[in-house]
Amino acid sequence: MAKRTLTVALVGNPNTGKSTLFNALTGLRQHVGNYPGVTVELSKGKAEVGDTTLNFVDLPGTYSLAARSPDEMVTVDFILGHRPEEPRPDVVIAIVDACNLERHLYLTTQLMSLGVPIVLAVNLIDMAEKKGLAIDFDKIAKQMGLTIVPIQANRGKGLDRLLQTVVDIAGSTPGVTGPAFPEVFEREVADLSRELPGVETFLVHRLLIDVGGHTERMLVKKFGLSLMEHVQSARQRLTEAGSAVPAVEAKTRYAWIRKALTGCVVRPAVRPVSFSDRLDRVLTHKVWGSIIFLALMFVVFEAIFLWAAPIMGLIDSGKEWIAERVRENMDPGPLRSLLADGVIRGVGSVLVFIPQILILFAFIAVLEDCGYMARAAFLMDKIMSKCGLNGKSFIPLLSSVACAIPGIMATRTIENRRDRLATIMVAPLMSCSARLPLYMLLIGVFLSDPWWLPGLALFGMYLLGIIIAPLVALVLKRTLLKGATPLFVMEMPSFKWPQAKTVVRRMFGAGWAFVYRAGTLIFASMILIWALLYFPSSMSDGRSFDKESQSLKKEVEGLEDEAKKLEEEGEESADKLKEKKEQIEEKQGQADNLFGEWKRQSYLGQAGRALEPAFVPLGWDWQIGMAALASFPAREVVVGTIGIIYNQGDVDPKSIREADNAGETPLGKTVKKEWESDPESPRAKHRTAVALGLMVFFALCCQCVSTLAVIRRETGTWSWPVFTFVYMTTLAYLGALITYQVGRLFS
Repeated sequence: MAKRTLTVALVGNPNTGKSTLFNALTGLRQHVGNYPGVTVELSKGKAEVGDTTLNFVDLPGTYSLAARSPDEMVTVDFILGHRPEEPRPDVVIAIVDACNLERHLYLTTQLMSLGVPIVLAVNLIDMAEKKGLAIDFDKIAKQMGLTIVPIQANRGKGLDRLLQTVVDIAGSTPGVTGPAFPEVFEREVADLSRELPGVETFLVHRLLIDVGGHTERMLVKKFGLSLMEHVQSARQRLTEAGSAVPAVEAKTRYAWIRKALTGCVVRPAVRPVSFSDRLDRVLTHKVWGSIIFLALMFVVFEAIFLWAAPIMGLIDSGKEWIAERVRENMDPGPLRSLLADGVIRGVGSVLVFIPQILILFAFIAVLEDCGYMARAAFLMDKIMSKCGLNGKSFIPLLSSVACAIPGIMATRTIENRRDRLATIMVAPLMSCSARLPLYMLLIGVFLSDPWWLPGLALFGMYLLGIIIAPLVALVLKRTLLKGATPLFVMEMPSFKWPQAKTVVRRMFGAGWAFVYRAGTLIFASMILIWALLYFPSSMSDGRSFDKESQSLKKEVEGLEDEAKKLEEEGEESADKLKEKKEQIEEKQGQADNLFGEWKRQSYLGQAGRALEPAFVPLGWDWQIGMAALASFPAREVVVGTIGIIYNQGDVDPKSIREADNAGETPLGKTVKKEWESDPESPRAKHRTAVALGLMVFFALCCQCVSTLAVIRRETGTWSWPVFTFVYMTTLAYLGALITYQVGRLFS
């Protein structure tokens, strides 16, 4: 028998467990893709049922099919078969929450109008039972004319039946098309349809109902401005007939839903107070909830610092071992330097921070999956409203702690354009995971004692973004983006145990994305930075800096070996040992001076020294300044750049074996040694103030080309990304200036 392949779309409101269901159905057989012309990511996966292969597409969560943009139109286009790269789905699985059937079935009734077989998957049946709800699913199925399968996605209950039902109804003709609109409305739809050949009836409905929506703009562009006159006339006639849009849709659909649910859902006379309710009283309390939120964030950042240290040591040790093997087996020259210093040590200095990235994303995944994130958004609404935003802006901002790109894309859930733009403009101010390596390095070197200080310092850097972002949003909402603050309406999901598979998949997905960037953008940046620091590599007399540096290094190593032998001989060689140590110090000084001269006269050094006057008020020298400037393509680059600038592998390369934090790594020790090498320099006299100023600069500066590109894509113009770059760079400079100038008074 020939194998059959079916395409299945998963559609549902946010917080219905749609992603959990998708993961449970497809397991590891999934991937993420984008459609041309839109920025939404679509998850795709497969499952096998007998001789049938089911290709699942997890469509974006939505409350309605009233599209306002091309991104929101993806679901409608996919189900109607308007995406040329995808077949029209054979079946749609509509996922609803058993605890909120009436509200969630609104989207289902819209899906019923699209003419595709639908399976209604009623999820979270365990939560409905805990709330005392008695639901007659068979009766609902009969009154709605749909096939219903109760499921508990996080435990895998009902999934086998769901898969078999999908296979069974594929190819059937839907018997019910949802609610019947008033006759006057359907008459206007029929009249408009005659003027729009080839346009589905569903889209004509949306044309009439969604005033200023994407369907209206799309069809007017296709059929001309004269269509708008017909539509406005039709809307006027509907208003006069008592069926004004868009209210007619909500009235019609909810009336039909209430009738379909009549006698099907029995609620307890007295609503039971659940554990989730008691927990919410504390977690959403304006005082206790805020304290718990801040304490939770502190625990997260303390864990990031402490738990990752041992694994970081292993990665750094492996990087150093590989680099040393390359140097031992190759002659001095550009190729050896490129491989050892540019590629292995440059990229390796970034990869060493993967453990922190994994831990951060693990915490975020757990908090999202258990339902706490929605509580945090509710809690923050009071604060956000004072800044002209609402709680819906909090989730994109919190997502930006992981990465600003998904955070900016998450602003699509914000209906108000001004609020959406304001949130996009401030999302990059949240400290993303790319800033973490620099924080960890500087905190490990200069703020590692006592034991509680590293976590507090890291928490402070993240708190800085949380404080500054709303303040900048307030300024924007009172100047460029004036407008009233919209009401905050959000569904609060029930608490549930996070699913281990979801957490692990999210954690390692983030880790892989970080590694991928290290292998592409960061890799290219490291090679460019290495070249700018390596060339020109010849001294005025034609000798090679690299070869002379290696020659001096070998002389130092030879003298050190001789000194060890003299130490073993004891008292009788004390004078010779003292003389030998003086020779070592002299040769090491020559090597340091030669290396410093090489880097100063390199292309990057020349540019850095030319711009050094701009860095002086921040307490920076040309090396720190160039590390900051070189990282503008991607923040992750800064640690690798510092590693290349300071040639960190040549300083105490074996110390990593005893390291227990970033400050004890070869790079950390080298940074400390370099900063203290000139006792009169600001970075030596006020090193803590300089380090804090540098962290503040990175916390507030927009050093990410990818983020600017996404802002361009989301706003449709280069004006906003340019504005974001300029205001954030200015803010970062002023923040670093104030931090250093105030800090030096106390350091």
